[in-house]
Amino acid sequence: MSNAASEFEKLIPSDKVLSREWIASLTARGEPEVYSGGDLQWIGMPIGGICAGQFYLGGDGKLWNWDIFNQPIFTGGEHYANPMRPSSPLDQGFAIRVTHNGETTIRTLDREGFADITFRGEYPIGYVTYKDAGIPVEVSLEAFSAFIPLNTEDSSLPATILRYTVKNTGGARIDVELVGWLQNGVCLYSAQCGAGLRRNKIHKLHGGSFLECSVEPITYKEEHLPVVFEDFESGAYTNWKVEGDAFGAQPAAGAPDNVQQLSGHLGSRLANSWTGSDAPQGKLISREFVVDRPFISFLIGGGNHPGETCINLIVNDQIVRTSTGLNSDAMRWDNWNVTDLQGKDARIEIVDHHSGGWGHIEIDQIEFRDTPRMAEPIEKAADFGTMGIALLHGDGKEITQASVTEDKRPDAVFAANGAGSDATAPFGHDLYGALGRSISLDPGREAHVVFAITWRFPNLAAAIVGLKSGVVGRYYATRFDSAFAVAEHIARHLDRLTDETRRWHDTWYDSTLPHWFLNRTLTNAAILATSTCYRFASGRFYGYEGVGCCLGTCTHVWHYAHAVARLFPDLERTAREMVDFRIAFDAKTGMIDHRGECGFGPAIDGQAGTILRAYREHLMSSDNAFLTRNWPAIKKGIEFLIAQDVDDDGIIQGAQHNTLDAAWYGPISWISSLYLASLRAGEEMAKIVGDGMFADRTHAIFETGWRKIVELLWNGEYFIQKPDPNHPEAVRSGDGCEIDQVFGQSWAFQVGLGRIIDERHARKALQALWRYNFAPDVGPYRAVYQSGRWFAMPGEAGLLMCTFPRGGGESAGGTENSGLAGYFNECMTGFEYQAAGHMIWEGMVTEGLAVARAIHDRYHASKRNPWNEIECGDHYARSMASYGVYIAACGFEYDGPKGHLAFSPRIRPDDFRAAFTSAMGWGTIGQVRSDRVQTNTIDVRWGELHLRRIAIDIPEGSQRIEVTAMLNDMPIEISALLERSRVSIDLSDERVIKSGRQLRVKTTWHEGA
Repeated sequence: MSNAASEFEKLIPSDKVLSREWIASLTARGEPEVYSGGDLQWIGMPIGGICAGQFYLGGDGKLWNWDIFNQPIFTGGEHYANPMRPSSPLDQGFAIRVTHNGETTIRTLDREGFADITFRGEYPIGYVTYKDAGIPVEVSLEAFSAFIPLNTEDSSLPATILRYTVKNTGGARIDVELVGWLQNGVCLYSAQCGAGLRRNKIHKLHGGSFLECSVEPITYKEEHLPVVFEDFESGAYTNWKVEGDAFGAQPAAGAPDNVQQLSGHLGSRLANSWTGSDAPQGKLISREFVVDRPFISFLIGGGNHPGETCINLIVNDQIVRTSTGLNSDAMRWDNWNVTDLQGKDARIEIVDHHSGGWGHIEIDQIEFRDTPRMAEPIEKAADFGTMGIALLHGDGKEITQASVTEDKRPDAVFAANGAGSDATAPFGHDLYGALGRSISLDPGREAHVVFAITWRFPNLAAAIVGLKSGVVGRYYATRFDSAFAVAEHIARHLDRLTDETRRWHDTWYDSTLPHWFLNRTLTNAAILATSTCYRFASGRFYGYEGVGCCLGTCTHVWHYAHAVARLFPDLERTAREMVDFRIAFDAKTGMIDHRGECGFGPAIDGQAGTILRAYREHLMSSDNAFLTRNWPAIKKGIEFLIAQDVDDDGIIQGAQHNTLDAAWYGPISWISSLYLASLRAGEEMAKIVGDGMFADRTHAIFETGWRKIVELLWNGEYFIQKPDPNHPEAVRSGDGCEIDQVFGQSWAFQVGLGRIIDERHARKALQALWRYNFAPDVGPYRAVYQSGRWFAMPGEAGLLMCTFPRGGGESAGGTENSGLAGYFNECMTGFEYQAAGHMIWEGMVTEGLAVARAIHDRYHASKRNPWNEIECGDHYARSMASYGVYIAACGFEYDGPKGHLAFSPRIRPDDFRAAFTSAMGWGTIGQVRSDRVQTNTIDVRWGELHLRRIAIDIPEGSQRIEVTAMLNDMPIEISALLERSRVSIDLSDERVIKSGRQLRVKTTWHEGA
């Protein structure tokens, strides 16, 4: 990686290629982002309740990527270069039938049914419109799950609400039927032929109806002992014809290598087409036999490629039964019900005709049985539970069908209305039901049809989230005993849930900030509604790093993610109290295991970040109770960090495991800056609880450290790392310009701690990042430095993790970890947001916005899903650092126990309006300046805000001020103090500003004495 600075300037001419139009667009209010045409194909906005599972609202309004069934789903960084295409494990949809002038037309509400579709996604609400010249209707969809900041309970419902509005755009009266259908997906993955029965049942619901989908077990009598047709234990394919080379010359003795995580087979041998590669193809063909039992059972694992990685039953040279793996090498029992085939001659084929990912199959223990072979009772299956579709308040006559013909949707959903309220189908056969309304509309009139999809799948296994065996369960399942109970809750509270979700949406988007900026900084809160995030039955909040990627609510990733603490602070407090200071905590040393109870040990950056989070959680509380309860553990956690600083000089130098997945050694600016910030947080917390001695101790180390970090690690342009010569094997950034080098200062601004690193050095470091690391086109850089994953493609802009303008990159991997040095060449959004927010705090507004906008442009719908920022997995938690950029743009500070709120807008300070959250309420902050008069407003729109002090900034140079305050047009007594450009305003006593009320402060300033 070694290059001179001049060569880097050729590769990254950041100040030469950004057009004036693009720079102007950074702060322009702009228009709401509306997608259409080809831009709809990748869209997948998470649309369920937080920590309740995952599925997407597609660009054409279809629901896809259903992940509510507690299945192991693992993702990787390949979805950046190759975005997921819409797919669904079950069949569900909506359709409309329009009758006008004696003609009837049926259209599905998706791109197959309508030619003109637009999508506007403003999380948490997605808006879709459908138009077509062929029919005189316009349909619009408003889709969301309740999302009400500070109200975690109502925001965690396992449900999605879909509100359709149908308008007659023609000149004559029309009849309209709008219907939604749903496949019974209970036991979608675990269902084994003959083991159970699916049931659909129509229930009356408050203001509507509910189609409940459930399953029931079937009990069989076993009259004969099972016959083992093949267990492969002979060590030879004696009764099989072998084609190709996929299965080798003899049955496999388990897994051939450590790559295949094989489990669940019986005995020592099996048929396994993984040979260390997915490339080989082939087939095993059994001898013929007569089907003489009702069931054929077998263990299966491997790829989910129908017809290509499968086991088939062949009768009369036709495939009459087939099964595939589930992209898992954890083998499971599957069964074929062959009652209708008894007496026929048959053979079995085991097929591997796929050489791509998961291009292999494993089969073991083929048995002929009277009963299906079950690994466990249906009731214990991960995907056992209930689900359904509700028809809620709305206009028109109800349409209800417990069963819809399998092969004629959508036509069949409009037939046989009310033909039955109860229907069943055995496993192996699909079962569908439908609900809807019929409406007559005069020209220009419109009507609403409202649905909700609800679910309850309580059996979340610990293994699914990477923990030890057992069932951790779902928190939502402790509140509701069925999907019907969820639907009843929504039906009874629909107006409130809708109003408060819209109120948050309108509060967020009724802002002077740019539309793109509002979208990008809130978008990643949707990660809470994906399978990155869980809430266990115990109430514990848990997160992967990304969907199925890297377990344990990892401290060194999650401390970047500011969104949760500002929107649902009780979840973060839960994580601190139930995990970081409990099951992950070593009470003797203060060490916090960086992956919960998983035994991975400390990460120094994550340890410091957890101390800072504890302080943030205190600030987002209404009183000191959280801090008081947890202070002994917090203090011990700080002492652990101090123990790593052997000479109390504020610089850590030993082994420092960190978020770049290795232990670094020697003084590291970004880790020591986080340490300094945690010392300052510790000092403030110690003062609050009355621990003066500890406050003095942390302050003394900090005072040495903020000077020492400059003295030791400043190279004249930016902060560096000094590798330890005793550890040549270790990864290092050395003289590189690293993205997180002043991370501690960024964190300090987020929690109002002031200066950790002096302004001059911090700004120069960020300017170096802009000069050396920001690439308007990463292509030329990555053409030279090819290691690392592609999270920014040629032609796309990004802030690179680390560059080496003074050389030294060739040794960045050390002698043993060269692969990890590839991280330095990547663009990862969580890191980029961290730096972007810091730039904005430091007054580098254009640069900070440019970094954030580069991410927004990379995730434009024309390229990939705007709602899925990817690192090593989908919906990567670190990207919730985007909310920290928003906090920076507002210059927002808040201390709930002290009743302190401050804001200093960085964008359009003369005319500013934006949303805020506090411990007990949220609303809008505003600022208007003109003619040496500034008016600041705080409007509470939900809950209440407790205030004792506010602080605002006015232009520098002012010498005298006059300040008045009004609470809902009534004057209140205040005192004000001007220090430089900051005005601190003390209220005469605590004021409680309730929803619908406003505090208005008017400041007039004068120059001169």
